Amino acid sequence: MDRKIVLSDFEKVKLWGTSASLDDDLIILTDVNKLPQMQEPRRLNFIVIGLCQQGSASYTLDTEDKTISQGDMIIVSDRHVVDNLRSSSNFKCIGMILSVKFFYEVIREVSDISALFLYSRYHPIMSLSEHELQMFCDDFKVLSKKIGETRNHFHKELMRTLILAMFYDLSHIIYRAQNIRENHQTRADVIFAQFIKLIEENCRVQRRVSWYAEQMNLTAKYMSETVKRVSGRTPNVWIDNYVTLELRITLKNTSKSIKEITQEFNFPNQSFMGKYFKEHIGMSPSEYRKS
Repeated sequence: MDRKIVLSDFEKVKLWGTSASLDDDLIILTDVNKLPQMQEPRRLNFIVIGLCQQGSASYTLDTEDKTISQGDMIIVSDRHVVDNLRSSSNFKCIGMILSVKFFYEVIREVSDISALFLYSRYHPIMSLSEHELQMFCDDFKVLSKKIGETRNHFHKELMRTLILAMFYDLSHIIYRAQNIRENHQTRADVIFAQFIKLIEENCRVQRRVSWYAEQMNLTAKYMSETVKRVSGRTPNVWIDNYVTLELRITLKNTSKSIKEITQEFNFPNQSFMGKYFKEHIGMSPSEYRKS
């Protein structure tokens, strides 16, 4: 009989009270061993970035066995199912948990970083050099210190900037690992990376799967099957995720009217945009702006 898959969400992790957190966006983990033991498969709705400092641990990621050892960096993206987590008695790991919303808000204007982190979705473990290990630890120490300085009027903006700086460092590590594997990259990986890049550049005006397939000189069926096989999500889900993210950012960070936003995002009218937004976010654009 199949084991039940439990959704492991950001709020539940916060309730464990093991480390410092920033609203519903970021949790700093100074000792992963203090987290409750995993008793069942868990589908994550957040992103985990960690560094194994000592010992080793093994786990199953979407039915594929993985092992991390001292000096390995691990990135586990949202929607993956983690199971069978086991660690050595001397296992020590530091890291962070980020909400998906916060993660994409931080990297949304840096397409190269976004593409590199997409690579890590399918290559979640990378061995670090001594220099890279020190770089990660230095960045982590700064984040751990600054997350507690809540009296700073610009606390969240500061944390966002520090996270982005750390992401540049991590992206350099991913870039190196990607170059090593470049000759082994599959055609499907290339198609998926091109698809995501096109979405990032065009999601404000294009939401049709067929349009993206045309730009890549592929049939919509072949592209859809490839994207689903590589990522576990359909092209429509990826497009909707990027569109709603951009809509949320525009609603929260600009004074543009709903009518102006409707036109900017190439919706036929305000009513259609409102229904689209409510279907994916659970409230109207006006309600979201006021929340």
